Amino acid sequence: MRDYVEIGVGREARRTYSLSDISIVPSRRTRSSSDVDTTWHIDAYTFGIPVMSHPTDALASPDFVIEMDKQGGLGVINAEGLWGRQADLDAAVARVVEAVTSDDNIDGASAQAIALLQELHAAPIDEDLLADRIAEVRASGATVAVRVSPQRARELAPMVIKAGAEILVIQGTMISAEHVATGGEPLNLKEFIGSLEVPVIAGGVADYTTAMHLMRTGAAGIIVGGGTNTNEFALGIEVPMATAIADVSAARREYLDETGGRYVHIIADGEIETSGDVAKAIACGADAVMLGTTLAPAAEAAGKGSFWPAVAGHPRFPRGLVEAPQDFFFEGVEAPSLEKILHGPSTEAFGNQNIVGGLRRAMAKCGYTDLKSFQKVGLAVKR
Repeated sequence: MRDYVEIGVGREARRTYSLSDISIVPSRRTRSSSDVDTTWHIDAYTFGIPVMSHPTDALASPDFVIEMDKQGGLGVINAEGLWGRQADLDAAVARVVEAVTSDDNIDGASAQAIALLQELHAAPIDEDLLADRIAEVRASGATVAVRVSPQRARELAPMVIKAGAEILVIQGTMISAEHVATGGEPLNLKEFIGSLEVPVIAGGVADYTTAMHLMRTGAAGIIVGGGTNTNEFALGIEVPMATAIADVSAARREYLDETGGRYVHIIADGEIETSGDVAKAIACGADAVMLGTTLAPAAEAAGKGSFWPAVAGHPRFPRGLVEAPQDFFFEGVEAPSLEKILHGPSTEAFGNQNIVGGLRRAMAKCGYTDLKSFQKVGLAVKR
């Protein structure tokens, strides 16, 4: 039963829950974590862990994407980022990192870095350069996922697929089954996805109805949430992830019945920083998670500890901060490897490392050995 409260005369609002508002309740025989299977299957692809990376240049160097594949996850390339705009990708990212670390005033440094990102993104996309870099990752044997925005999907998707993209991610702040713009041709996702030969993951969404419409487009996966951003301040939009994931999971159940068995995957993207957050997202109904700031400290990450979401470089209305590296980057301490962040062993106690190991243990403590069944675990509201 949905919980509505009156916020004024004649105006109601729904009470919703973030991941921090809930906890997992063990109620079955415990299992050994070594018996837990974290394999994630989507379309024709199988991944050892249910983890995607946020499509940002702060993470996705070619080496990072390849290493994500080696660790069992899926690294995502942003086709509208710096990969196709800057010939010297490493130098461009290094300039952003330098900008955000050049001023002790955190807000001022982030503003300088955002301005630089906007400048770097003002360069036109060189399709040949972007195609060459995508092909480089494809040649390594890694599964290649590339993100495009709804606004430029029709323009860029054929090119990135030809270059080697095996999974297309159509991602915006919020997305609908049809993107309409005055003076332009509407993007009908059902028609567009039907014309492609690769599976599509689309998002973000935050509610039951939009998710149902997106599922009917033929998308293989739906992204719930919008990652790390400033939407609450800039747009007044905030996605309470526990409720959003549960709502989209309910839409999936109805769609499954409607289609006689077509399963659409749910990828949670927001409020997820620790292994406990990953476990709670899957417990609410997600099949996988999209991680951003959690992966930024990895030695293989392009930003060397700095992080910014894809929307931080928007030319007119950025909706994300450029975050400086964590203190240990300035103290001569060796950055953890991506393997350590995902698989351990961990040297800290708050679930920021050995993410998959933490998920395995949560599942085992609750008596579940596969991701799908763990979506049925008991939950409690803490407030």
